[in-house]
Amino acid sequence: MRDAAFPALALNRLAFGPRPGDAEALRRDGFERWLDEQLSPHDDHDDDGARAALDACRLRIKYDAGESWAAVEETRPLASLGKPIDALWPLSDGKRPFAGPERQFPRLEVTAATLIRAVHSRWQLRAVMADFWHNHFNVFAGEQAVSASLPAYDRDVIRRHALGNFREFLEAVGQSAAMLVYLNNRSSRAGSANENYARELFELHTLGRDAYLNALYNKWREVPGATAGRPSGYIDQDVYEAARAFTGWTVEDGAGLGGEQRLPATGRFAYVEGWHDQYQKRVLAEEFDPFQAPLADGRRVLDLAADHPATALHLCRKLCVRLLADDPPERLVRAVAAVWTENRRKPDQIARVVRFIALSPEFAEIRAAKVKRPLELVASFARAAAIDLTATNGLIGELDGSGQKLFGCPAPTGHPDRMEAWLGAAAMRRRWSLILGLAENRWGSGALDNAVLFSGPVTAREAVEGWQRALHGAEPEEGTSRAILAGMALDPAARLVPGSRDGDAKLRRIAAYAAMAPRFNER
Repeated sequence: MRDAAFPALALNRLAFGPRPGDAEALRRDGFERWLDEQLSPHDDHDDDGARAALDACRLRIKYDAGESWAAVEETRPLASLGKPIDALWPLSDGKRPFAGPERQFPRLEVTAATLIRAVHSRWQLRAVMADFWHNHFNVFAGEQAVSASLPAYDRDVIRRHALGNFREFLEAVGQSAAMLVYLNNRSSRAGSANENYARELFELHTLGRDAYLNALYNKWREVPGATAGRPSGYIDQDVYEAARAFTGWTVEDGAGLGGEQRLPATGRFAYVEGWHDQYQKRVLAEEFDPFQAPLADGRRVLDLAADHPATALHLCRKLCVRLLADDPPERLVRAVAAVWTENRRKPDQIARVVRFIALSPEFAEIRAAKVKRPLELVASFARAAAIDLTATNGLIGELDGSGQKLFGCPAPTGHPDRMEAWLGAAAMRRRWSLILGLAENRWGSGALDNAVLFSGPVTAREAVEGWQRALHGAEPEEGTSRAILAGMALDPAARLVPGSRDGDAKLRRIAAYAAMAPRFNER
Protein backbone atom coordinates (compact mmCIF):
# COMPACT_ATOMS: atom_id res chain seq x y z
CA MET A 1 0.00 0.00 0.00
CA ARG A 2 1.53 3.32 -1.09
CA ASP A 3 0.61 5.73 1.69
CA ALA A 4 2.05 9.09 2.77
CA ALA A 5 5.13 7.37 4.22
CA PHE A 6 5.94 5.48 1.01
CA PRO A 7 8.14 8.12 -0.72
CA ALA A 8 10.54 8.25 2.24
CA LEU A 9 10.49 4.45 2.48
CA ALA A 10 11.34 4.08 -1.21
CA LEU A 11 14.12 6.67 -1.04
CA ASN A 12 15.66 4.92 1.96
CA ARG A 13 15.73 1.60 0.10
CA LEU A 14 16.44 2.56 -3.50
CA ALA A 15 18.56 5.62 -2.66
CA PHE A 16 20.73 6.67 0.26
CA GLY A 17 17.80 8.49 1.83
CA PRO A 18 15.83 11.61 0.85
CA ARG A 19 17.24 15.12 0.72
CA PRO A 20 14.95 17.99 1.72
CA GLY A 21 12.13 18.08 -0.83
CA ASP A 22 12.89 14.69 -2.42
CA ALA A 23 9.95 12.84 -0.89
CA GLU A 24 7.55 15.58 -1.95
CA ALA A 25 8.96 15.57 -5.50
CA LEU A 26 8.60 11.80 -5.75
CA ARG A 27 5.03 12.00 -4.51
CA ARG A 28 4.25 14.76 -7.02
CA ASP A 29 5.97 13.26 -10.08
CA GLY A 30 5.14 9.62 -9.41
CA PHE A 31 7.19 6.70 -8.13
CA GLU A 32 7.31 4.76 -11.40
CA ARG A 33 8.61 7.76 -13.31
CA TRP A 34 11.37 8.26 -10.73
CA LEU A 35 12.19 4.55 -10.74
CA ASP A 36 12.43 4.25 -14.52
CA GLU A 37 14.71 7.28 -14.68
CA GLN A 38 16.95 5.82 -11.98
CA LEU A 39 17.11 2.46 -13.77
CA SER A 40 18.29 4.16 -16.97
CA PRO A 41 21.18 6.46 -16.03
CA HIS A 42 22.30 8.43 -19.07
CA ASP A 43 25.75 6.85 -19.21
CA ASP A 44 28.47 5.27 -17.08
CA HIS A 45 29.74 8.67 -15.95
CA ASP A 46 28.97 10.80 -12.93
CA ASP A 47 26.44 13.61 -13.11
CA ASP A 48 27.60 17.21 -12.72
CA GLY A 49 26.86 17.41 -8.99
CA ALA A 50 28.73 14.24 -8.13
CA ARG A 51 31.59 15.16 -10.45
CA ALA A 52 32.00 18.56 -8.79
CA ALA A 53 32.08 16.95 -5.35
CA LEU A 54 34.59 14.34 -6.51
CA ASP A 55 36.80 17.01 -8.09
CA ALA A 56 36.75 19.10 -4.90
CA CYS A 57 37.71 16.24 -2.57
CA ARG A 58 41.22 16.17 -1.13
CA LEU A 59 42.75 13.40 0.98
CA ARG A 60 45.80 13.68 3.18
CA ILE A 61 48.79 11.40 2.74
CA LYS A 62 51.71 11.37 5.14
CA TYR A 63 54.70 9.13 5.68
CA ASP A 64 58.29 9.37 6.85
CA ALA A 65 61.33 9.15 4.63
CA GLY A 66 62.63 5.70 3.77
CA GLU A 67 65.70 4.35 2.05
CA SER A 68 64.20 4.94 -1.39
CA TRP A 69 61.73 7.79 -0.88
CA ALA A 70 61.46 11.21 0.70
CA ALA A 71 59.04 12.12 3.45
CA VAL A 72 55.60 13.20 2.26
CA GLU A 73 52.87 15.24 3.91
CA GLU A 74 50.32 16.69 1.51
CA THR A 75 46.74 16.60 0.32
CA ARG A 76 45.81 15.09 -3.04
CA PRO A 77 42.80 14.95 -5.36
CA LEU A 78 41.14 11.66 -6.30
CA ALA A 79 43.47 11.28 -9.26
CA SER A 80 43.38 7.50 -9.66
CA LEU A 81 39.64 7.12 -10.26
CA GLY A 82 39.86 7.54 -14.03
CA LYS A 83 43.28 5.97 -14.57
CA PRO A 84 43.67 2.72 -16.54
CA ILE A 85 44.93 -0.19 -14.52
CA ASP A 86 48.38 -0.21 -16.12
CA ALA A 87 49.02 3.30 -14.73
CA LEU A 88 48.48 2.05 -11.16
CA TRP A 89 49.84 -1.49 -11.47
CA PRO A 90 53.42 -0.52 -10.47
CA LEU A 91 52.05 0.00 -6.94
CA SER A 92 51.47 -3.77 -6.77
CA ASP A 93 55.15 -4.60 -7.28
CA GLY A 94 56.69 -5.18 -3.86
CA LYS A 95 60.18 -4.75 -5.30
CA ARG A 96 59.49 -1.17 -6.34
CA PRO A 97 60.22 1.63 -3.87
CA PHE A 98 56.82 2.78 -2.66
CA ALA A 99 55.83 3.62 0.89
CA GLY A 100 52.92 1.64 2.30
CA PRO A 101 50.49 4.60 2.28
CA GLU A 102 51.18 5.07 -1.46
CA ARG A 103 50.20 1.46 -2.14
CA GLN A 104 46.96 1.83 -0.18
CA PHE A 105 46.03 5.27 -1.52
CA PRO A 106 43.87 3.91 -4.41
CA ARG A 107 41.69 2.07 -1.90
CA LEU A 108 41.34 5.31 0.09
CA GLU A 109 40.34 7.19 -3.08
CA VAL A 110 37.67 4.67 -4.09
CA THR A 111 36.30 4.72 -0.54
CA ALA A 112 36.08 8.51 -0.69
CA ALA A 113 34.37 8.37 -4.08
CA THR A 114 31.86 5.82 -2.75
CA LEU A 115 30.92 8.13 0.13
CA ILE A 116 30.66 11.16 -2.14
CA ARG A 117 28.50 9.39 -4.72
CA ALA A 118 26.21 8.04 -1.99
CA VAL A 119 25.52 11.62 -0.89
CA HIS A 120 25.75 13.65 -4.10
CA SER A 121 25.00 11.42 -7.08
CA ARG A 122 21.81 11.98 -9.00
CA TRP A 123 21.92 8.28 -9.91
CA GLN A 124 21.15 7.06 -6.42
CA LEU A 125 19.88 3.63 -7.39
CA ARG A 126 23.06 2.86 -9.32
CA ALA A 127 25.06 3.86 -6.23
CA VAL A 128 22.92 1.53 -4.08
CA MET A 129 23.38 -1.33 -6.53
CA ALA A 130 27.12 -0.72 -6.82
CA ASP A 131 27.32 -1.07 -3.03
CA PHE A 132 25.34 -4.32 -3.27
CA TRP A 133 27.55 -5.80 -5.98
CA HIS A 134 30.79 -4.74 -4.32
CA ASN A 135 29.63 -6.74 -1.32
CA HIS A 136 28.50 -9.68 -3.45
CA PHE A 137 31.74 -9.80 -5.46
CA ASN A 138 33.86 -8.81 -2.49
CA VAL A 139 37.62 -8.32 -2.81
CA PHE A 140 40.05 -7.36 -0.04
CA ALA A 141 41.98 -4.22 -0.93
CA GLY A 142 44.35 -4.63 2.00
CA GLU A 143 46.42 -6.60 -0.49
CA GLN A 144 48.52 -4.16 -2.48
CA ALA A 145 47.73 -5.62 -5.93
CA VAL A 146 44.00 -5.48 -5.17
CA SER A 147 44.31 -1.88 -4.00
CA ALA A 148 46.12 -0.97 -7.23
CA SER A 149 43.38 -2.58 -9.30
CA LEU A 150 40.45 -1.28 -7.23
CA PRO A 151 39.74 1.92 -9.24
CA ALA A 152 39.40 -0.11 -12.47
CA TYR A 153 37.34 -2.78 -10.69
CA ASP A 154 34.94 -0.19 -9.28
CA ARG A 155 34.69 1.80 -12.53
CA ASP A 156 34.85 -0.79 -15.33
CA VAL A 157 33.34 -3.83 -13.62
CA ILE A 158 31.04 -3.04 -10.72
CA ARG A 159 29.48 0.31 -11.64
CA ARG A 160 29.42 -0.40 -15.38
CA HIS A 161 27.48 -3.65 -14.93
CA ALA A 162 25.49 -2.89 -11.78
CA LEU A 163 22.18 -2.66 -13.69
CA GLY A 164 23.13 -4.75 -16.69
CA ASN A 165 23.27 -8.42 -17.64
CA PHE A 166 24.48 -10.82 -14.97
CA ARG A 167 26.29 -13.24 -17.31
CA GLU A 168 28.29 -10.38 -18.81
CA PHE A 169 28.91 -9.06 -15.30
CA LEU A 170 30.15 -12.46 -14.14
CA GLU A 171 32.78 -12.65 -16.88
CA ALA A 172 33.94 -9.09 -16.22
CA VAL A 173 34.45 -10.02 -12.56
CA GLY A 174 36.21 -13.29 -13.42
CA GLN A 175 38.66 -11.49 -15.72
CA SER A 176 39.33 -8.57 -13.38
CA ALA A 177 42.74 -8.25 -11.79
CA ALA A 178 41.10 -7.57 -8.42
CA MET A 179 39.30 -10.95 -8.36
CA LEU A 180 42.09 -12.90 -10.09
CA VAL A 181 44.52 -11.72 -7.42
CA TYR A 182 42.17 -11.91 -4.44
CA LEU A 183 41.05 -15.49 -5.08
CA ASN A 184 44.42 -16.62 -6.42
CA ASN A 185 43.36 -17.64 -9.91
CA ARG A 186 46.22 -15.72 -11.51
CA SER A 187 48.57 -18.47 -10.25
CA SER A 188 46.34 -21.38 -11.30
CA ARG A 189 48.09 -23.74 -13.73
CA ALA A 190 47.43 -27.08 -15.38
CA GLY A 191 48.47 -29.80 -12.97
CA SER A 192 48.07 -27.52 -9.93
CA ALA A 193 44.73 -25.79 -10.37
CA ASN A 194 43.85 -23.40 -7.55
CA GLU A 195 40.24 -23.98 -6.53
CA ASN A 196 39.63 -20.76 -4.57
CA TYR A 197 37.90 -18.84 -7.35
CA ALA A 198 35.90 -21.81 -8.61
CA ARG A 199 34.61 -22.55 -5.10
CA GLU A 200 33.53 -18.98 -4.42
CA LEU A 201 32.06 -18.74 -7.92
CA PHE A 202 29.63 -21.53 -7.01
CA GLU A 203 29.19 -20.89 -3.29
CA LEU A 204 28.90 -17.10 -3.25
CA HIS A 205 28.70 -15.60 -6.73
CA THR A 206 26.16 -17.93 -8.37
CA LEU A 207 24.42 -21.09 -7.05
CA GLY A 208 24.87 -20.33 -3.34
CA ARG A 209 25.54 -22.41 -0.26
CA ASP A 210 22.08 -23.95 -0.25
CA ALA A 211 22.96 -25.65 -3.53
CA TYR A 212 26.16 -27.25 -2.13
CA LEU A 213 25.21 -30.92 -1.86
CA ASN A 214 28.51 -32.58 -1.03
CA ALA A 215 27.26 -33.67 2.42
CA LEU A 216 24.66 -35.79 0.63
CA TYR A 217 26.41 -36.87 -2.57
CA ASN A 218 30.04 -37.35 -3.52
CA LYS A 219 29.63 -38.52 -7.12
CA TRP A 220 28.16 -36.33 -9.82
CA ARG A 221 25.72 -38.99 -11.04
CA GLU A 222 24.10 -39.15 -7.59
CA VAL A 223 23.06 -35.48 -7.62
CA PRO A 224 19.31 -35.28 -8.36
CA GLY A 225 18.74 -34.38 -11.99
CA ALA A 226 22.38 -34.83 -13.02
CA THR A 227 21.89 -37.75 -15.37
CA ALA A 228 19.27 -35.70 -17.20
CA GLY A 229 21.69 -32.77 -17.47
CA ARG A 230 19.88 -30.70 -14.83
CA PRO A 231 21.71 -31.16 -11.50
CA SER A 232 19.91 -29.57 -8.57
CA GLY A 233 23.17 -28.36 -7.08
CA TYR A 234 26.93 -28.78 -7.06
CA ILE A 235 29.49 -30.91 -5.23
CA ASP A 236 33.25 -30.79 -4.75
CA GLN A 237 33.82 -32.60 -8.04
CA ASP A 238 32.23 -29.63 -9.82
CA VAL A 239 34.55 -27.24 -8.00
CA TYR A 240 37.67 -29.22 -8.90
CA GLU A 241 36.69 -29.54 -12.54
CA ALA A 242 35.70 -25.87 -12.79
CA ALA A 243 39.06 -24.90 -11.31
CA ARG A 244 40.72 -26.79 -14.18
CA ALA A 245 38.54 -24.87 -16.64
CA PHE A 246 39.91 -21.54 -15.36
CA THR A 247 43.59 -22.48 -15.48
CA GLY A 248 45.48 -20.00 -17.62
CA TRP A 249 43.15 -17.10 -16.74
CA THR A 250 45.68 -14.71 -15.27
CA VAL A 251 46.98 -11.16 -15.00
CA GLU A 252 49.73 -9.48 -16.93
CA ASP A 253 51.95 -9.22 -13.87
CA GLY A 254 55.41 -9.79 -15.31
CA ALA A 255 55.44 -13.54 -14.56
CA GLY A 256 57.84 -15.72 -16.49
CA LEU A 257 56.55 -17.79 -19.40
CA GLY A 258 59.64 -19.93 -19.83
CA GLY A 259 63.04 -19.10 -21.21
CA GLU A 260 63.44 -15.36 -21.38
CA GLN A 261 59.78 -14.68 -22.14
CA ARG A 262 57.67 -12.85 -19.58
CA LEU A 263 54.19 -11.44 -19.41
CA PRO A 264 53.97 -7.65 -19.56
CA ALA A 265 53.40 -5.93 -16.21
CA THR A 266 50.16 -4.03 -16.88
CA GLY A 267 47.56 -5.61 -14.57
CA ARG A 268 45.36 -6.42 -17.56
CA PHE A 269 43.69 -9.77 -18.12
CA ALA A 270 45.65 -12.42 -19.99
CA TYR A 271 44.98 -15.96 -21.13
CA VAL A 272 48.10 -18.14 -21.25
CA GLU A 273 47.27 -21.21 -23.27
CA GLY A 274 50.35 -23.07 -22.08
CA TRP A 275 49.05 -22.84 -18.51
CA HIS A 276 45.57 -24.14 -19.36
CA ASP A 277 44.49 -27.71 -18.62
CA GLN A 278 43.39 -28.82 -22.09
CA TYR A 279 41.93 -32.20 -21.19
CA GLN A 280 38.29 -33.23 -20.88
CA LYS A 281 36.24 -32.00 -17.92
CA ARG A 282 32.77 -32.39 -16.43
CA VAL A 283 31.04 -29.51 -14.67
CA LEU A 284 27.43 -29.53 -13.47
CA ALA A 285 26.88 -32.79 -15.36
CA GLU A 286 28.06 -31.29 -18.67
CA GLU A 287 30.91 -32.92 -20.59
CA PHE A 288 33.68 -30.62 -21.87
CA ASP A 289 35.61 -32.02 -24.82
CA PRO A 290 39.39 -31.66 -24.73
CA PHE A 291 41.36 -28.98 -26.56
CA GLN A 292 38.67 -26.33 -26.80
CA ALA A 293 39.23 -22.82 -28.17
CA PRO A 294 40.97 -20.26 -25.92
CA LEU A 295 38.83 -19.23 -22.92
CA ALA A 296 36.02 -21.59 -23.99
CA ASP A 297 36.20 -23.88 -20.94
CA GLY A 298 35.96 -21.04 -18.43
CA ARG A 299 33.24 -19.27 -20.35
CA ARG A 300 31.17 -22.44 -20.49
CA VAL A 301 31.42 -22.79 -16.72
CA LEU A 302 30.18 -19.20 -16.41
CA ASP A 303 27.29 -20.00 -18.77
CA LEU A 304 26.26 -23.04 -16.74
CA ALA A 305 26.56 -21.24 -13.41
CA ALA A 306 24.74 -18.09 -14.56
CA ASP A 307 21.83 -20.05 -16.05
CA HIS A 308 21.35 -22.50 -13.17
CA PRO A 309 17.97 -22.20 -11.38
CA ALA A 310 19.75 -22.13 -8.02
CA THR A 311 21.61 -18.99 -9.13
CA ALA A 312 18.33 -17.22 -9.87
CA LEU A 313 17.02 -18.08 -6.40
CA HIS A 314 20.28 -17.22 -4.62
CA LEU A 315 20.77 -13.86 -6.33
CA CYS A 316 17.12 -12.84 -6.11
CA ARG A 317 16.94 -13.72 -2.43
CA LYS A 318 20.02 -11.55 -1.82
CA LEU A 319 18.49 -8.68 -3.78
CA CYS A 320 15.26 -8.95 -1.79
CA VAL A 321 17.24 -9.01 1.45
CA ARG A 322 19.17 -5.88 0.43
CA LEU A 323 16.20 -3.91 -0.87
CA LEU A 324 13.36 -5.13 1.32
CA ALA A 325 13.78 -7.29 4.44
CA ASP A 326 16.15 -9.61 6.26
CA ASP A 327 13.64 -12.42 5.72
CA PRO A 328 11.73 -11.63 2.52
CA PRO A 329 8.59 -13.65 1.70
CA GLU A 330 9.48 -16.82 -0.19
CA ARG A 331 6.69 -16.23 -2.69
CA LEU A 332 8.28 -12.92 -3.65
CA VAL A 333 11.77 -14.45 -3.96
CA ARG A 334 10.43 -17.10 -6.33
CA ALA A 335 8.48 -14.56 -8.37
CA VAL A 336 11.60 -12.40 -8.69
CA ALA A 337 13.64 -15.47 -9.68
CA ALA A 338 11.18 -16.15 -12.50
CA VAL A 339 11.70 -12.59 -13.80
CA TRP A 340 15.48 -13.06 -13.49
CA THR A 341 15.32 -16.22 -15.60
CA GLU A 342 12.95 -14.77 -18.21
CA ASN A 343 15.33 -11.85 -18.76
CA ARG A 344 18.66 -13.68 -18.52
CA ARG A 345 19.58 -12.72 -22.11
CA LYS A 346 18.49 -9.09 -21.81
CA PRO A 347 21.20 -6.41 -21.55
CA ASP A 348 19.31 -4.75 -18.66
CA GLN A 349 18.41 -7.97 -16.84
CA ILE A 350 19.34 -6.65 -13.39
CA ALA A 351 17.44 -3.39 -13.89
CA ARG A 352 14.30 -5.32 -14.88
CA VAL A 353 14.57 -7.47 -11.75
CA VAL A 354 15.07 -4.47 -9.46
CA ARG A 355 12.05 -2.80 -11.06
CA PHE A 356 9.91 -5.86 -10.38
CA ILE A 357 10.97 -5.87 -6.71
CA ALA A 358 10.33 -2.15 -6.30
CA LEU A 359 6.85 -2.37 -7.83
CA SER A 360 5.81 -5.47 -5.91
CA PRO A 361 3.08 -5.13 -3.25
CA GLU A 362 5.53 -6.49 -0.67
CA PHE A 363 7.95 -3.60 -1.25
CA ALA A 364 5.30 -1.11 -0.15
CA GLU A 365 3.72 -3.25 2.57
CA ILE A 366 6.75 -4.44 4.56
CA ARG A 367 8.04 -1.78 6.95
CA ALA A 368 10.91 -1.45 9.45
CA ALA A 369 12.49 -4.68 8.22
CA LYS A 370 16.06 -3.45 7.66
CA VAL A 371 18.67 -1.49 9.60
CA LYS A 372 20.98 0.94 7.83
CA ARG A 373 24.58 -0.16 7.68
CA PRO A 374 27.16 2.53 8.58
CA LEU A 375 27.65 3.74 4.99
CA GLU A 376 23.89 4.20 4.59
CA LEU A 377 23.66 5.89 7.98
CA VAL A 378 26.36 8.44 7.13
CA ALA A 379 24.99 9.16 3.65
CA SER A 380 21.35 9.35 4.72
CA PHE A 381 22.13 11.75 7.58
CA ALA A 382 24.21 13.98 5.31
CA ARG A 383 21.45 14.01 2.70
CA ALA A 384 18.58 14.59 5.15
CA ALA A 385 20.46 17.31 7.03
CA ALA A 386 21.62 18.98 3.78
CA ILE A 387 25.30 18.63 4.71
CA ASP A 388 27.54 19.34 1.72
CA LEU A 389 29.62 16.31 2.63
CA THR A 390 33.11 15.61 1.40
CA ALA A 391 35.17 12.57 2.32
CA THR A 392 38.12 13.12 4.65
CA ASN A 393 40.71 10.81 6.17
CA GLY A 394 39.09 11.22 9.58
CA LEU A 395 35.61 10.32 8.36
CA ILE A 396 36.94 7.32 6.44
CA GLY A 397 38.85 6.18 9.52
CA GLU A 398 35.72 6.42 11.67
CA LEU A 399 33.71 4.53 9.05
CA ASP A 400 36.44 1.86 8.93
CA GLY A 401 36.11 1.44 12.68
CA SER A 402 32.33 1.06 12.47
CA GLY A 403 32.57 -2.53 11.22
CA GLN A 404 31.91 -1.66 7.58
CA LYS A 405 35.41 -0.99 6.27
CA LEU A 406 34.74 -0.42 2.59
CA PHE A 407 36.87 -2.73 0.41
CA GLY A 408 38.56 -3.93 3.60
CA CYS A 409 36.57 -7.05 4.47
CA PRO A 410 39.02 -9.99 4.31
CA ALA A 411 36.34 -12.69 3.91
CA PRO A 412 34.90 -13.31 0.43
CA THR A 413 31.40 -13.22 1.94
CA GLY A 414 31.63 -9.44 2.31
CA HIS A 415 29.91 -7.51 5.09
CA PRO A 416 26.80 -9.04 6.70
CA ASP A 417 23.40 -7.79 5.59
CA ARG A 418 21.18 -8.63 8.56
CA MET A 419 20.08 -6.48 11.49
CA GLU A 420 21.78 -8.45 14.23
CA ALA A 421 25.23 -7.75 12.80
CA TRP A 422 24.78 -3.99 13.30
CA LEU A 423 22.84 -3.74 16.55
CA GLY A 424 25.26 -4.98 19.22
CA ALA A 425 26.32 -2.64 22.02
CA ALA A 426 29.72 -1.84 20.46
CA ALA A 427 28.16 -1.38 17.01
CA MET A 428 25.55 1.02 18.39
CA ARG A 429 28.19 3.14 20.11
CA ARG A 430 30.07 3.45 16.81
CA ARG A 431 26.87 4.40 14.99
CA TRP A 432 26.18 7.15 17.50
CA SER A 433 29.77 8.36 17.25
CA LEU A 434 29.46 8.59 13.46
CA ILE A 435 26.28 10.65 13.65
CA LEU A 436 27.46 12.98 16.39
CA GLY A 437 30.80 13.48 14.64
CA LEU A 438 29.08 14.39 11.40
CA ALA A 439 26.70 16.80 13.12
CA GLU A 440 29.61 18.53 14.86
CA ASN A 441 31.91 18.34 11.81
CA ARG A 442 34.65 16.66 13.82
CA TRP A 443 36.42 15.38 10.70
CA GLY A 444 36.06 18.46 8.49
CA SER A 445 33.65 16.60 6.23
CA GLY A 446 31.09 19.41 5.99
CA ALA A 447 29.22 21.70 8.36
CA LEU A 448 25.59 21.23 9.33
CA ASP A 449 23.88 24.56 8.68
CA ASN A 450 21.00 25.03 11.10
CA ALA A 451 19.68 27.89 8.96
CA VAL A 452 18.54 25.32 6.39
CA LEU A 453 15.83 24.27 8.84
CA PHE A 454 15.44 27.24 11.21
CA SER A 455 15.19 30.82 9.94
CA GLY A 456 15.16 32.32 13.42
CA PRO A 457 15.07 31.55 17.15
CA VAL A 458 13.17 28.41 18.19
CA THR A 459 12.32 26.73 21.45
CA ALA A 460 14.09 23.51 22.36
CA ARG A 461 10.87 21.56 21.81
CA GLU A 462 10.36 23.16 18.39
CA ALA A 463 13.92 22.23 17.47
CA VAL A 464 13.51 18.63 18.61
CA GLU A 465 10.25 18.26 16.73
CA GLY A 466 11.59 20.07 13.65
CA TRP A 467 14.60 17.80 13.35
CA GLN A 468 12.41 14.72 13.75
CA ARG A 469 10.17 15.87 10.90
CA ALA A 470 13.18 16.64 8.72
CA LEU A 471 15.04 13.40 9.42
CA HIS A 472 12.22 10.91 9.93
CA GLY A 473 9.85 12.19 7.26
CA ALA A 474 6.99 11.88 9.74
CA GLU A 475 5.40 13.64 12.68
CA PRO A 476 7.53 13.70 15.86
CA GLU A 477 7.25 10.97 18.47
CA GLU A 478 6.63 12.27 21.97
CA GLY A 479 8.85 9.60 23.52
CA THR A 480 11.77 10.61 21.35
CA SER A 481 11.16 14.29 22.12
CA ARG A 482 11.16 13.66 25.88
CA ALA A 483 14.30 11.52 25.66
CA ILE A 484 16.27 14.17 23.75
CA LEU A 485 15.15 17.04 25.97
CA ALA A 486 15.89 15.08 29.14
CA GLY A 487 19.20 13.75 27.84
CA MET A 488 20.39 17.27 27.01
CA ALA A 489 18.86 18.74 30.20
CA LEU A 490 16.93 21.25 28.10
CA ASP A 491 13.85 23.14 29.21
CA PRO A 492 11.32 22.60 26.38
CA ALA A 493 10.71 26.34 26.32
CA ALA A 494 14.42 27.28 26.24
CA ARG A 495 15.20 29.68 23.39
CA LEU A 496 17.84 28.50 20.87
CA VAL A 497 19.24 31.01 18.40
CA PRO A 498 20.71 29.75 15.08
CA GLY A 499 23.94 31.56 14.28
CA SER A 500 24.96 31.91 17.93
CA ARG A 501 27.70 29.63 19.21
CA ASP A 502 25.60 28.05 21.96
CA GLY A 503 22.47 27.84 19.81
CA ASP A 504 24.22 26.17 16.90
CA ALA A 505 25.98 23.68 19.18
CA LYS A 506 22.72 22.64 20.83
CA LEU A 507 20.79 22.51 17.56
CA ARG A 508 23.43 20.25 15.98
CA ARG A 509 23.34 17.94 18.98
CA ILE A 510 19.57 17.78 18.74
CA ALA A 511 19.91 16.81 15.07
CA ALA A 512 22.36 14.04 15.98
CA TYR A 513 20.14 12.67 18.74
CA ALA A 514 17.13 12.70 16.42
CA ALA A 515 19.19 10.69 13.94
CA MET A 516 20.04 8.17 16.66
CA ALA A 517 16.34 7.37 17.12
CA PRO A 518 15.20 3.95 15.85
CA ARG A 519 13.02 5.45 13.09
CA PHE A 520 16.01 7.04 11.37
CA ASN A 521 18.10 3.89 11.64
CA GLU A 522 15.43 1.76 9.98
CA ARG A 523 14.72 1.64 6.28
